[in-house]
Amino acid sequence: MRQLTSERKGLLATNFYNLETLHGVLAAAKETNQPVVLQLTSSSIDYMGLHTAVELARTGLKEFGVEGWIHLDHGSSVELAQSCLDVGFDSVMIDGSELAFEENIRITREVVKRAQAYNANVEAELGYVAKLGQSHEAQVFTQAEEAKVFVEETGVDALAVAIGTAHGFYKKEPQLQFNLLKDIHATVDTILVLHGGSGVPEEQLRKAITLGICKVNLATEIKNIFIKTLQATLNGEEIDLRKIFPVATHSVTQLVKEKLLVVQNN
Repeated sequence: MRQLTSERKGLLATNFYNLETLHGVLAAAKETNQPVVLQLTSSSIDYMGLHTAVELARTGLKEFGVEGWIHLDHGSSVELAQSCLDVGFDSVMIDGSELAFEENIRITREVVKRAQAYNANVEAELGYVAKLGQSHEAQVFTQAEEAKVFVEETGVDALAVAIGTAHGFYKKEPQLQFNLLKDIHATVDTILVLHGGSGVPEEQLRKAITLGICKVNLATEIKNIFIKTLQATLNGEEIDLRKIFPVATHSVTQLVKEKLLVVQNN
C-alpha cells in the first residue's frame, strides 16, 4: 500500500453482503485488472456466517483471478478481531473511535499484538466519522499530533482519519479538509484510510489520494444500487432469482468499475 501512496494511487475497499454483490465487485476488478479489498462488517458476518463469508471471498478471488485481500471492517471488539484472524483474514479493523483516547490505544495495541502472530495488518480509527444513523453535524476531525501519538503507541498499520466524510448518504456535498489531511500525512508514518467514500465527488476523492489517502472504502453505494436495480426489475411476474439477480449484480459491477478508475487514475 505504501507504494500506492508514493504513486498517488488508491486501493478500493468494497463491502459485500451476499454472493451477488461479491461477484459484482470481483467482475469489476477483473475487467479493470485492479486489486481490491473485500470487506465484511460484523452485521454481514452475522448474516452470512463467518466461515461461509470468508470462503465465499476466498473462492471468488480465485475463480475471478483477482488480486485481493479479506478485511474486517469496523470490528467492535478484540474477540471479533481474533475470530477473523483465526479464519485467515488478511487484515482486521478495530474501531475504538468512540472510546476515550487511551482506551482506543489500549484495545488497538492488543489487536496489533495478536495480529502479528498471523502476519496480518490492523486498521484503527481516530476522530469522528459518523456511522449510519448518527448525526453528520457534529464533526471531530483527526488531529495530526494526536494521530502521531496514536500510531506510535499502537504500531497500527493503517489509520482511518476523520476529515469530513461520513457513512451513509450525504444530505449536502461533503467538504473534505485537505489542509488537515496534508498535515496528517506529513506527520504520520502509516497508511491513511478514507471511510464514507460513497457519495464523495470524484474530484475530492482524487485530491484526497494525491494528499496521502491510500485506502478508500465503498459500501453504501453498493447496497443502494443493488437494491434499487432489483426494485426496478421486480415489476413483472418473473420469480426466478437466477434471472433477476444478475441484473442487479451487473449494476454493482458498473459502479465499482467507475470507482476503481477514479482511485487508480490520478
